[in-house]
Amino acid sequence: MSTQLNPYLSFRDTAREAMTFYQSVFGGELTRSTFGEFGASDDPAEQDKVMHSMLATDNGLTLMASDTPNSMDYTPGTNYSISLSGDDDDELRGYWEKLSAGGTVTMPLNPAPWGDTFGMCVDKFGVSWLVNIAGPKA
Repeated sequence: MSTQLNPYLSFRDTAREAMTFYQSVFGGELTRSTFGEFGASDDPAEQDKVMHSMLATDNGLTLMASDTPNSMDYTPGTNYSISLSGDDDDELRGYWEKLSAGGTVTMPLNPAPWGDTFGMCVDKFGVSWLVNIAGPKA
């Protein structure tokens, strides 16, 4: 898999509705996972919230989104990130090192519950980045 760059949107409790809407606009296949499915939150109110969703269209568009956990700040207008994902560990770690240098690491690049390596940072220009390195194939 080559490295992909795509927008990642954050919502407060409306990711499911928003992504269904975007699917009606762009078509394509929509996948969703909840916080409950990954045991990613102890808050009963978050079990059905969308932890990750991805819309992939036949013509190559990819849009990702999630609900922001209750414990995290949500400010409309800053509810987006840019996602870098793929399976080239060295390439993606290199991007991570350069993007996080001089910025703020909000989640270190570490193993994630879904089997990949994942991290979040804000670069020195205030842009939020998500880096996901695919784990071993099942």
